[in-house]
Amino acid sequence: MRKNRIRDLMNEHTPIILDGAMATEIEKQGIAIDSALWAAAVIHCKPSSIKKVHLDYFRAGADIATTNTYQATLAGFQQSGYTELEAERFIKEAVNIAIQARCEFWETLTVTQKQVCPYPLVAGSVGPYGAFLADGSEYTGEYALNEAGYRMFHRSRMHLLKEAGADLFAFETMPNFDETKVLAELLTHDFPDDEAWLSFSLADDTHLCDGTPLADAAAYFNAVDQISAIGINCVAMKRVEAAIMTIREITSKPIIVYPNSGERYNPRTKQWEKSKMQESYGSASKTWFEAGASLIGGCCRTSPDDIRKIAEWARLK
Repeated sequence: MRKNRIRDLMNEHTPIILDGAMATEIEKQGIAIDSALWAAAVIHCKPSSIKKVHLDYFRAGADIATTNTYQATLAGFQQSGYTELEAERFIKEAVNIAIQARCEFWETLTVTQKQVCPYPLVAGSVGPYGAFLADGSEYTGEYALNEAGYRMFHRSRMHLLKEAGADLFAFETMPNFDETKVLAELLTHDFPDDEAWLSFSLADDTHLCDGTPLADAAAYFNAVDQISAIGINCVAMKRVEAAIMTIREITSKPIIVYPNSGERYNPRTKQWEKSKMQESYGSASKTWFEAGASLIGGCCRTSPDDIRKIAEWARLK
């Protein structure tokens, strides 16, 4: 019988706490990541920086580490001058780094802590085709491949993530409904024993970036057994509660939310434009949980401090 790791983790406690931004924390270490590869550029040259970020999130209370593979694809690495074999090695190494961080974190816990703290999971990040384009189109959905094109683009990375030991897949920041249907098909046919969460990027409170109604997308994937959680990520905090309400009307599956800090990404300058949060991550995340979210974390520009604020209320309730 296929394992449902998200369900098993929820049986131990809810909400499940996700990690936060990877790229932001790498930049805080003084490392430039302004190339087309973004944070994936440091997998081969500064793996210790990635491991540090994973450890910081585990220590802050995260139950799941998301691998630094959102922008890591065979096509992307090869376009940047690496060989296919090097690209394959980099993608697997990103999973290995997360696994090493998990093991190191777990060994620091006391016997008592291990009895109350679930063993963390490693989710293999699968970003959209738009992330490879490095033009901000993962926030607009303004790109298109045919089914075969999407399948070819995503299959190789998914196999590498699986071979390296990822516990599940994270189909994240997905703006394009057609692309997500291909991902679900790949999951069903190539990875029948595995699961994924699916989180969309939004144009507004109720539509994916490509214009597909969020309710329609949630309904479609409600029928896909291997999609273990449905939700949104890398959206403004103000959109989260309305999206939860839409999704909960459609599905009884766990709802996953991990918004960004509220800052806006400028794809031309490859910089984030600051915007003040309207409320703290701690109080906002509690509202999302009460609205129906079961997996909660952060995306771009969030930090271990934000994840810690979730843990402060979630582990005391």
